[in-house]
Amino acid sequence: MVADALARGGETLELAARHLDHSLVDVLAILGFDRQYVSARGSYLYDADGRAYLDFHTGEGFASLGHNHPGVREVLHAALAADLVDGVQLHYSALAGMLAEELSQRLPGELDAVFFASTGAEAVDTAMKFARAATGRPRLISCDSSFHGVTLGPLSLVGDEFFKEGFGPLLPGCERVPFGDLGRLEAELRAKDVAAFIVEPIQGRMVTLPPAGYLRAAQALCRRYGTMFVLDEVQTGLGRTGRWFALEHWGLEPDFVLVGKALSGGYMPVAATVTTREIYQRAVGTLERCYVHQSTFGRNRLSMAAGLASMRVIDSERLPERAARIGAVLRDGLAELQRRYEMIKEIRASGLMIGIELGAPSARVARLNWRLMHLASEGLFPQLIVIPLHRDHGVITMAAGKNDVIKLLPPLTLSESEAHSFLAALDAVLADCHGPASRNWAIVRDIATATLRRRARSTSR
Repeated sequence: MVADALARGGETLELAARHLDHSLVDVLAILGFDRQYVSARGSYLYDADGRAYLDFHTGEGFASLGHNHPGVREVLHAALAADLVDGVQLHYSALAGMLAEELSQRLPGELDAVFFASTGAEAVDTAMKFARAATGRPRLISCDSSFHGVTLGPLSLVGDEFFKEGFGPLLPGCERVPFGDLGRLEAELRAKDVAAFIVEPIQGRMVTLPPAGYLRAAQALCRRYGTMFVLDEVQTGLGRTGRWFALEHWGLEPDFVLVGKALSGGYMPVAATVTTREIYQRAVGTLERCYVHQSTFGRNRLSMAAGLASMRVIDSERLPERAARIGAVLRDGLAELQRRYEMIKEIRASGLMIGIELGAPSARVARLNWRLMHLASEGLFPQLIVIPLHRDHGVITMAAGKNDVIKLLPPLTLSESEAHSFLAALDAVLADCHGPASRNWAIVRDIATATLRRRARSTSR
């Protein structure tokens, strides 16, 4: 089978267009990302021509340990070789209990009851259900600009209407407040009918940091009004921000912590909802209700083994400390570029979670092009940087959505030399974009023009 897959590597995008998502294949072609990647190792992907690409995307943090980390791979091989029982609905394996123990030991307070699932969205959905069941309250509050997943329950919390278009009606009782606005939050909580306030400690979509004192004050408001305080650490958890969990930056003690992405080790789908034993028992802990909330593959042996191996790699390689140190290298380098290039409007960073917000250029022709790009699509302008980074320098980054932010989520194993390689590549791209003869403006302007023409044809029919 693997031999067949390797032999048919040249058909990868054709197969995807035929049987998977044709529109995504089209987008990859437009951006020049339609490469035939054949292998991955550490911080790099390799295409069929042997070219290396430095990965500052890591599948939105999925490959936080780098690609194909040997420490996780060896554990998975050993778990397969042991012929362990894997009827996850019929028994509990030692692996599941050990992973739950490791998570609990890294979290504050009495967070010692764990429910395992396959995705971060499923972990969010679990917290939504548990909070409603444990409190007997119907409402759930999240924040504007938040992201919690695209299945129907978490989608009802998401703070960007773009993701919701065409999928309604969504769950009733889900409302939002501005991130950082304590007054609006208290106004919603005061009626004492809110089961949970679900918040990312650092908003992942554009790497939006919380105002000073906000999260501790929000936690206090939740305590005052009997609302569960839920931290979605699917992206920030397990070393990404320079601590094991982002909550450590503010000394928080939430009622739930949601974990995913990096827990996979880059291999297996695994996520977790961690709460207190008291809340767990109130939600689903009676004999009659012990089976009302389950996840078919949630505790499977390979996912549990991958999670354990990942946590031990993070610990043994001191990856939170590394993220803080290399993150500082990147932050300082970006600050130096910001002083030289007007296009960098703002840098937001915590460890190896970094957002670069671009600003409008001052030159007349460049500003006209900037307006054209925004008229075509609110998320097109960052491609002015993303496309040449990939095409000319072999660096994979991503635009953060319908905004002007480039988001960086490099592997936590990133070396200092790799960080400097990225900064040098970005310097070269920015220099070109600020120069009078840049070809990158023309490429993205052509994409914008083609987009507007397609839209005009569509509306004229």
